[in-house]
Amino acid sequence: MATTVNMPQLGETVTEGTILSWPKKVGDTIHEDEVLVEVSTDKVDTEIPSPVAGTILAILVPEGETVKVGTPMVVVGEAGEQVAAEPQAAPEPVPEAAPEPEPAPAAESAPEPPAAPVSAPPTGAPVPPTAVEEQRFLSPVVRKLARENDLDLSQIQGTGRGGRITRNDVLAYLERRPAPATAPEPVTPPAPAHEPVAAPAGPAATPAEVPTLPGDEVRDLSRLRARIGENLTRAKQTAAHVWTSVEVDYEAVERVRQRHRAAFKEQEGFSLTYLPFIARATVDALKAFPVVNSSFYLEQKKAVFHNAINLGIAVNVEGKGLIVTSLKDADGLRLVGLARAIRDLADKARGGGLHPDDVAGFTFSITNPGPYGSFMSAPILPLPNVGILSTESIVKRPTVITSAEGQDMIAIHPIGYLGFTWDHRAFDGVIAVQFLNRIKENLQSWDWQQELS
Repeated sequence: MATTVNMPQLGETVTEGTILSWPKKVGDTIHEDEVLVEVSTDKVDTEIPSPVAGTILAILVPEGETVKVGTPMVVVGEAGEQVAAEPQAAPEPVPEAAPEPEPAPAAESAPEPPAAPVSAPPTGAPVPPTAVEEQRFLSPVVRKLARENDLDLSQIQGTGRGGRITRNDVLAYLERRPAPATAPEPVTPPAPAHEPVAAPAGPAATPAEVPTLPGDEVRDLSRLRARIGENLTRAKQTAAHVWTSVEVDYEAVERVRQRHRAAFKEQEGFSLTYLPFIARATVDALKAFPVVNSSFYLEQKKAVFHNAINLGIAVNVEGKGLIVTSLKDADGLRLVGLARAIRDLADKARGGGLHPDDVAGFTFSITNPGPYGSFMSAPILPLPNVGILSTESIVKRPTVITSAEGQDMIAIHPIGYLGFTWDHRAFDGVIAVQFLNRIKENLQSWDWQQELS
């Protein structure tokens, strides 16, 4: 019996995936656990193994197309088995057919019913179709965005399957729209008359029209770069970003690092950097200030305080960009355990071996631009997290210290800044400063020697 393989849930916050490639073609034989398809999400690129052995009977989603979690992608069965491709792909709109009555408030779909009843049973609620293949399914999320922003969906060109309008299509349209105040203007007769005419030409010309100078080269964004841009823009527009910093004297950390540098590298196979020390000190501070280890949801008027401390560790992958890996249950690890986990995730990220779970579920993030020479950084929050720490470059500088006899003196110590971007919607400045100072005090005064004993 044939098996239909759907787009899996690649991480708890991932809602869709893009087909990168099909290693096998229709008619090819595939073994159980052999790579079936390569999928890209806004978190990671990954290979999906085949759950069964058999023959590829039908590929339902072409390469380069983005579909929602649960969408049928491919059918695997016995050679010669007859499978109707269209019925297999049909389940995608079924969940959306239930809230079908919702499109009623959208006035723009009213003139279309004469054509809709013919294809409504197999497809769901269409939006101004001109042919069967151009019908677009409206997900609940799209309908909600349309209602909240008073949108005429007939003016939005869909990029999903069969021209389906996706959430990203709506968000992109909102970004291009001049201003919310112009929404009522389409009521005037001339505006609606011209909009439909411009819509067909839009997808062909509008995306390509970018300002250029003589000799410029226009390059397409990679999927990862585009998604990073979308996520960061959304985060910047949503959260109330505030930045706070403190100066840290790393002398106590440096003494221990130097004392154990050679032995640690010989035993572990990699160098002991400052990052595990900072991560260890941060975990303690997150325990002391649990609100910083929370997720904030203004629309639902709720905050989720996480029991586990999962650190998001940013890793720069050459040629791809920044990937935030998820170090699970960091509060259960000591210094050496954190160093190993950070190294393991970085190796997997740079080697292309990350699993979707390796980039999902982090509750607080640390980005480490210091090794590249940064002085102060103000990173953008990865929503729904409410805090992200940036570790800056550590350099030897003269500083005033107090001797055991209580006298002030000047010494040369490794000094660096810690930057903290936080969401003012979730907590106030006093918490931010206390949290940062807790990390600072831990780094400067903890008995780091016992962590390596």
